Amino acid sequence: MNFLNKMERKFGRYAIPNLTFWLIGAWVLGFIIQYTMPQVQSLLTLEPYLILRGQVWRLVSWLLIPPAVNILFLIFFLSCYYFIGSSIEQAIGTFRYNVYLFGGLLFSMLGAFLLYVVYFITSGVSVTGIGYYFSTEYVTMSLFMAFAAIFPNTEFRLYFIIPFKAKWLGIIDAVWMAFMFIASNWAGKVAIIASLLNFLIFFFCTRNYQRISPKEIHRKHVYRQQMRQAQNVTKHKCAICGRTEKDGAQLEFRFCSKCEGNYEYCQDHLFTHQHVRRS
Repeated sequence: MNFLNKMERKFGRYAIPNLTFWLIGAWVLGFIIQYTMPQVQSLLTLEPYLILRGQVWRLVSWLLIPPAVNILFLIFFLSCYYFIGSSIEQAIGTFRYNVYLFGGLLFSMLGAFLLYVVYFITSGVSVTGIGYYFSTEYVTMSLFMAFAAIFPNTEFRLYFIIPFKAKWLGIIDAVWMAFMFIASNWAGKVAIIASLLNFLIFFFCTRNYQRISPKEIHRKHVYRQQMRQAQNVTKHKCAICGRTEKDGAQLEFRFCSKCEGNYEYCQDHLFTHQHVRRS
């Protein structure tokens, strides 16, 4: 977090405000291409083999491939993710939101090229089809999981009827991702890890670890011991019979103004005791 603070002071003025708007705009353009020119989609994928052979536009064009969503729910989907992205930006700031979103995209690209290199080293041939595994599908999941971590009690209406809090939907997303990770091949596993690495870094870097530090644990232990000892300490004690307020709720205690010193007596001995004189 200190590193991000330094980076924000230095580069914060270059952050793109309302970045979600541009991401949603790219998806809208992608949906138009998908339904009007489906054959063009094959030219947009994040394919390392083709990028290294001059098709560098694929480093950006893969963002135009929208998540798989039913056309009937398209407006709801886009408006929902615009709300999610805008809320995250307001919560963590424009610069940090830029880092989070661009970090997820960068990790995805690095994951694709890493997978390409590993396949090339192990098999000795250049492979294609890697771009199929790297899409904006996981980008949407990382956004929603960040939203669920920041606003866990925000309520959504599933199918416009069933209320669900964001934290439970985030847990469902996490379980689904774990299932997909187990069921996928190595390409799918790398794609999932790379796409969600920004969320994992964000989540673990924003946790408060002070409460589980050895110093904090020791402080709490000492405090509990002091509280237990304090429970055995009495506020009042009769200088004659030694009774305290714990010996009966009806007991009353008073200090004697004629005794020299701080001597307290119960109501039975307040007027019958022998006054203490130092001289």
